[in-house]
Amino acid sequence: MKPVRWGVLGAARFAREQMAPAIHAAEGAELAALATSDPAKAAGFRAFCPGIAVHASYDALLADPTIDAVYIPLPNHLHVEWTLKALAAGKHVLTEKPIAMRADEIDQIIAARDQSGLLAAEAYMIVHHPQWQRAQEWLHAGEIGTLVHADVAFSYHLTDDSNIRNKPETGGGSLRDIGVYTFGCTRFVTGAEPLDLSARIRRENGVDVFAQVAGVMEGPLGRFTYGSMTSMRMYNRQVATFQGTKGMIRLEGGPFNANVNDLAEVELHQNGNRVSVERFPTANHYKLQVEAFSRSVRDGVAYPCPLEFVRGTQAMIDRVFDVAVDI
Repeated sequence: MKPVRWGVLGAARFAREQMAPAIHAAEGAELAALATSDPAKAAGFRAFCPGIAVHASYDALLADPTIDAVYIPLPNHLHVEWTLKALAAGKHVLTEKPIAMRADEIDQIIAARDQSGLLAAEAYMIVHHPQWQRAQEWLHAGEIGTLVHADVAFSYHLTDDSNIRNKPETGGGSLRDIGVYTFGCTRFVTGAEPLDLSARIRRENGVDVFAQVAGVMEGPLGRFTYGSMTSMRMYNRQVATFQGTKGMIRLEGGPFNANVNDLAEVELHQNGNRVSVERFPTANHYKLQVEAFSRSVRDGVAYPCPLEFVRGTQAMIDRVFDVAVDI
């Protein structure tokens, strides 16, 4: 069966270093085209994919009849516009997170997806990683008893004012950049939604650089308390803990940037000081994401992370902004 032919809309650094190589390496996918007006930026892509076609504009790539799907790594505020344009051009589309600035903006993407019969998805890669799938399995199998509390933290240090994450006009801020992980991972492994949330936010130059969230969530595993922290002004830290009456599941080191900051692994702590650790040194969640997307396009397999799930995470982010107190 023919592979899904992919185009990349924009020569972003993340696309060059992570997603484009993942598309190139993925089974059932072929990295075929790049849209950039700067020939110099294309060199980094040709280094690992010499045959890639280069279009001088985004519209030219969308008009290319040989391209089946596009990946969009543009700044956050452009995601909705170009996702809709890609669908209108007859392309399946995978758009970087967050796919929209507000949850209600995702409704128009869902409508365009349904009308076109094409696949549209947010590039929320962690749900494709086996460490998160194992955490989900352990939780729902009752390995830690009744879930009582979930606590997630994600921070990094970024002070470059020219970076789009530090600009309000491009949808910057820690919640939109990494809150999708601290909120979305909890929703994914537990199936729960927030009942009550409170938040404290510190802002600089119009973007949130620190956010502390506390609340109560409820789902198939019952009701539990929840806490999260995101920051763009702190030392690198990634950790997620799910604590129950009889044990604890912990992901630390590489839960969100698997095998980059540290080895991807998930720990199961149980009564009697028993600790089980599963490690995943070779799993690449970007590649797994592309393969899942390509299977959905090619074989009609249900995509593991539909826009309806993404909308729920964005609604949680919206709610935090609505209730937050500045500090």
